Amino acid sequence: MPKKIEISHRTIIFTAAFLLILWFIYAVRDIILMFFVSVIIMSALHPAVDRLEKLRIPRGLAIAMIYIILWTIIGGIIASIIPALVEQTSRLIRLLPNAIYHIEFFNSRQQLITEQLLTRIGSLPENLLKVTLGLFSNIINVLTTIVISFYLLLERKHLNKYLGILLADESPGRASKTISEIERRLGSWVRGELVLMAAVGLLTYFGLVILGIDIALPLAILAGILEIIPNIGPIISAIPAVLIAFLIHPLMGVSTAALYFLVQFLENHILVPKIMQRAAGVNPLISILSLMIGFRLYGPAGAILSIPLVIVIQTIGLEFFSLRHLEELSA
Repeated sequence: MPKKIEISHRTIIFTAAFLLILWFIYAVRDIILMFFVSVIIMSALHPAVDRLEKLRIPRGLAIAMIYIILWTIIGGIIASIIPALVEQTSRLIRLLPNAIYHIEFFNSRQQLITEQLLTRIGSLPENLLKVTLGLFSNIINVLTTIVISFYLLLERKHLNKYLGILLADESPGRASKTISEIERRLGSWVRGELVLMAAVGLLTYFGLVILGIDIALPLAILAGILEIIPNIGPIISAIPAVLIAFLIHPLMGVSTAALYFLVQFLENHILVPKIMQRAAGVNPLISILSLMIGFRLYGPAGAILSIPLVIVIQTIGLEFFSLRHLEELSA
């Protein structure tokens, strides 16, 4: 006779509750993403806020000062490079099709690519309202994230106590220690990546200018942005620069490829050990896998936030296993 399978009421309730929690997380995923970005910003700015507070500046005023200084610097940089960036980017857009045309793979599929581009261009008027609404929504999200990070910084000293109560922390200071470690590693990662992106962008820019490539600015910005993707990012950023350089002269193409190789060498052997030595280290293979999964699930935003999420999971996991190990030793 077949065995009778019995499922307890507790199992049914637990399964239903688990599925309900998963559904809730999926429903509010945008809010969770926004909050996570706010936590990353808080982690990056918290040391600077603490330093100003030690100078007897009220915490709220210190946070406001840092935000004003940051936005002034960012606004000044954007305002100074926008004219050259627009002009050079338009020139880059004109040059790229010619560079792609010389590649046999794309040349054989030129008609298909052209038809797809024309189709996309034809649908632009229909999508104009959608793009405008999306841009407005993104601006609102950015402002909301800034406000949330402001209040997180303002209430940072009380977060340990709140989370300790929420997690029913039986060991005094355990939640505080874990949160502080997550904050330290996230903050170090953000600050280190920003410095690396700036360094790679500047090295690439000056190198391209020396080589005589007059569209160095957009190519250098692309190299700086893609630096966040380990190993693959520099290769992707080098492709348009090398293609355009080969159009000018084969020797120029080889020189440009050598420049990107040199920048990558300096980054891996000098910049990363010096700048990221105190930052959170994540295995390159795990980084690439998490970036791919993040991009697949949530596009570019998911790819960017995948490494910080790995850092959080890794820190919590290490804290949990070290605690279990200590409990086993004391048993």
